[in-house]
Amino acid sequence: MPSVSIATPRRRLSPAASRDAALEAARTLLVEQGPQAVTLKAVAARIGRTHANLLHHFGSAAGLQQALIERIAAHVVGTIREAVRRSRERKDPAELVDVVFDAFGRNGAGALASWMILNGNQDALDPILSAVHDLVEDLSREEQRPDAPIRDETLQLVLAALGDALLGGPMARALGLPRDRARALAGQMLLRDRAATE
Repeated sequence: MPSVSIATPRRRLSPAASRDAALEAARTLLVEQGPQAVTLKAVAARIGRTHANLLHHFGSAAGLQQALIERIAAHVVGTIREAVRRSRERKDPAELVDVVFDAFGRNGAGALASWMILNGNQDALDPILSAVHDLVEDLSREEQRPDAPIRDETLQLVLAALGDALLGGPMARALGLPRDRARALAGQMLLRDRAATE
C-alpha cells in the first residue's frame, strides 16, 4: 500500500506574532551562524513560513536585518540602563562592561552592524547610535556629578566592545593575551575614570 503523507496545517499567526517569530529566528541565526546567515530564505525555513510572507513583513533582507538591529538595540539599551544603575550603586563597572561586550560580541550586534555597513547599508548603526545617545542623555540628567565623563566613558566602552567583537579573539591570540583582556582593560578604564572624578 503506498504511503500517504498528510500535510500538517500551518498555525495561523497574527501579523505581529509572525513578525516577532521571524525576528527571534533571525536573532538565533545571527548568534549561531553569523550575519551572513540572516536571510529571508533561512528565516522563513526556520519558522515554517514562506519567503513571500517575510517579504510582506520586511520588504527585503536588508529590511529584516534593519528590524533585527532595531530590536537588538532596544534590548541592549534596556539592559545597559539597568547595569549602569547597579554599577553606580556598587561602584563596580564589571557588570556594565560585561553587558556591553556581550551585546556586541555574543549577541551579535557588532557583527550584524558591520556586515550591513560592508554591504552598503551605511545607516545600519543608526538604531544603536540613537538608542545609545538617548540613554546617555537620560543618564547624564540623572548623574549627581555634572563633571562625570559619561560621554567619554560611553565612547571608549562601545568602541572597545565593537572592536573586541570583530577582532578581539585573533588579536588577543596574536599578542599572547587572554581572550577577555580587552574586557578587563575596559573595566580598569572605567574604574580609573570614576576615581579621577570623585
